[in-house]
Amino acid sequence: MASLPDSTLQVSKAEAQALVLVAPLSGQMVPLATVPDPVFAQKMVGDGISIDPISQMLLAPCDGDIVQIHSACHAVTVKTAEGLEILMHIGLDTVALKGEGFSAKVKVGDRVKTGDLLIEFDADYVALNARSLLTQLVVTNSDRVAEFRPATGLVNAARDPVLELVLMGASATNAAATGATVTSQPIVIPNPVGLHARPAAVLVQLAKQYQSTLRLHRGSDSANVRSVVAILGLEVAQGDMVTLEAKGADADAAIAALSEALRSGLGEAGAVAVTAAPASIAQAEISAPAPRPQSDHPNIVLGVAASPGVAVGKTYRQRRQEIHVAETADSPQAEHRQLDSALNQAKLEIESLRAKVHGQGDPSQAAIFAAHQELLEDPELLELAGSAIDRGKSAAFAWQQTYTAQADRLGQLKSELLAQRANDLRDVGDRVLRLLTGVKEERVTLPVNTVLLAEDLTPSDMANLDPAQVVGFATVTGGATSHVAILARAMGLPAIAGIEPRILDLADGTPVILDGTRGRIQLNASVAELEQTRERMARQTAKQAQDLEHAFEPAITSDGRSIEVVANIGSQKEAVASLQVGGEGVGLLRTEFIFMAASAAPSEDEQEVIYADILRVLGDRPMIIRTLDVGGDKPLPYLPMAPEENPFLGERGIRLGFDRPDLMRTQFRAILKASTVGKARVMFPMIARMEELTMAKAVMEEERQKLGVPPIEIGIMVEVPAAAVSAERFAEQVDFFSIGTNDLTQYTLAMDRGHPKLAAYVDALNPSVLRMIDFTVRGADKHGKWVGVCGGMAGDPQAVPILLGLGVKELSVSVPVIPAVKAQVRALSYAQCCELAQRALNLDAATQVRDLVPLEEV
Repeated sequence: MASLPDSTLQVSKAEAQALVLVAPLSGQMVPLATVPDPVFAQKMVGDGISIDPISQMLLAPCDGDIVQIHSACHAVTVKTAEGLEILMHIGLDTVALKGEGFSAKVKVGDRVKTGDLLIEFDADYVALNARSLLTQLVVTNSDRVAEFRPATGLVNAARDPVLELVLMGASATNAAATGATVTSQPIVIPNPVGLHARPAAVLVQLAKQYQSTLRLHRGSDSANVRSVVAILGLEVAQGDMVTLEAKGADADAAIAALSEALRSGLGEAGAVAVTAAPASIAQAEISAPAPRPQSDHPNIVLGVAASPGVAVGKTYRQRRQEIHVAETADSPQAEHRQLDSALNQAKLEIESLRAKVHGQGDPSQAAIFAAHQELLEDPELLELAGSAIDRGKSAAFAWQQTYTAQADRLGQLKSELLAQRANDLRDVGDRVLRLLTGVKEERVTLPVNTVLLAEDLTPSDMANLDPAQVVGFATVTGGATSHVAILARAMGLPAIAGIEPRILDLADGTPVILDGTRGRIQLNASVAELEQTRERMARQTAKQAQDLEHAFEPAITSDGRSIEVVANIGSQKEAVASLQVGGEGVGLLRTEFIFMAASAAPSEDEQEVIYADILRVLGDRPMIIRTLDVGGDKPLPYLPMAPEENPFLGERGIRLGFDRPDLMRTQFRAILKASTVGKARVMFPMIARMEELTMAKAVMEEERQKLGVPPIEIGIMVEVPAAAVSAERFAEQVDFFSIGTNDLTQYTLAMDRGHPKLAAYVDALNPSVLRMIDFTVRGADKHGKWVGVCGGMAGDPQAVPILLGLGVKELSVSVPVIPAVKAQVRALSYAQCCELAQRALNLDAATQVRDLVPLEEV
């Protein structure tokens, strides 16, 4: 017979009341802390009890309403009249059974009495196919409970008490003052891959506009809507049905706004609102991740190409630093202060790293560490850690358990992209933990020509890598889209991700050849192979040095054709860097980076300062400013957009400007005012119709006349076939064209350059794309206008001769390749390029075009 513990605690009726839960199953009581699942044992879901059952019917432990039933029927939540949410979870890892062996006898909205049948289950089947039959009963809103008094021993279903809850009194909670609780209608998630990082971040930003407490429910699981980590942890997939719950003075408004945002896909590409009844919606299939590359050759180890380049060196395996912490502490107040101090110090350190990489001129690198700063303020992490401290845990133990559990949960998600974000969380978590424990980060002095091997690396590891020592690296986890891969490419460091785990068995000091372009490491290379690779690398290095030495010489072909080689940039730092390597101006200022780095749309004055500062750096060199180029395919968090079935064919570029005229006029005025300090040109993106160009020019002219500034040159991006084939007509209205070959290629071929199966065919040297460029140049020539190329094709050494032969007069490339492109132009004959281009136009495939200009010749 079970018994509740005696207590001398005196509870005033004015301050608190008690609620007794009876056994939902017959069986042996088990302390929750001993359950072999950290989510329950560490009370992340809530506090409560566990039962090792000997019966097969889950009964209601109290009166209440059914508020959630998991789709796998292994978990159900009852909400009591007092507002407590009692979650019952049958077994461990039973969600994987996908409902097999379970039969729900109630539905959401049913009102139940103590002892009513909730779920029947086949105990034998579950015991054989799940990790454990242990069944948990937890209070998910445990903050409303002053004391938990669990029973011990054997219990009988519907008869014996298992848990007495002493509720917080009115003076101890502000729940009554927070307003009514409002629950949304069921919402079907339309996002193609569910609520991954980008839509989750948009949802969090929207939630911050409201005072109410907000939670997102999916089955028996729920998450704080203000926490990206918590939302990702729900792993909400396309077609999942969720509900929102808000409590507070503005609960109605919050539910209305957030429900609509969720239904419409939070502005994500490909999200189509679902209007069918939830019962008719089938669970979306989740594609299995691509199998890990595996070599059948003992001396070749395969992975995923993460950052191009070749390196020869000797291996060193980086081992993860283990930090041991004390579990308990005497003073929760002191532990809270210690955690707050460590978090604040970590913010300062990450800000220093952010400033360091920002100073290198690439805004995308800085954005990675800006995201790390957001993780330090994630309410779900802070609430879980704070709750553990309140239960007597040390700050270090509470923080370590919280972030590792959350990171492990993210790492197990089916989405590779989301799973890779677990690495960012571990990076941030480790930093705070070291500050809490006083453990210094282990720094190893590596020999030169080290090829670093690791289970995984973090962005912080990357920021501290010394390129003078490390020539490349390979990690067992991660992928080409990870933040570490992005940083490696920015550093020019060859890298492989997702490599076969056997690479970690290599002894330190093993000579290898790492090919980041092909995603492979060669072992046991012969002396001759190693020497040949080193010689090839030495030749490349010598050529780079020679190109840099002559970088300030003009790019003029051997027969006198002058080509302007300018830079694609996103910041003033990159403008400075371009001049240091022979850049002759800026062919593309991506103004969207300015908007992406801001929490709200930058003002006219803020934009003017940025544009003017870059123009001053350039002096009398030209700068083409592309107006804001965002849209449904790359939304801004503070600029909500209606869902579009195909954002690549929707409101992008100039079309968004017409829909947000205040945004467009503000930018136009800033550009015009800044243009007085330098040689500015303006360029409109995504022009497909003559009306679009006419309207944009009219707005620009209207603002120019108001400001009383001189006219500036106006051009358009040629990104769609409509602009290319009508180039002769457009040339009558513009001063220049700049071809965005990345978009032009995918629109011409009707292939998404990010498609996993088609991306390999999205090649700008496809003859169809070349014909679009030819149309553009010939149309421009008839009106004496010039054509530049600002897409990735401009820096492709196999494409440069053909572009010159087609009549392109300006190449706008990434800063690092400016010297090489100028050197290549000087080595070419314009006459031979023209002949080569004509041959290319008459071919049938991109591979045939590339065969015209073998890589070894460039």
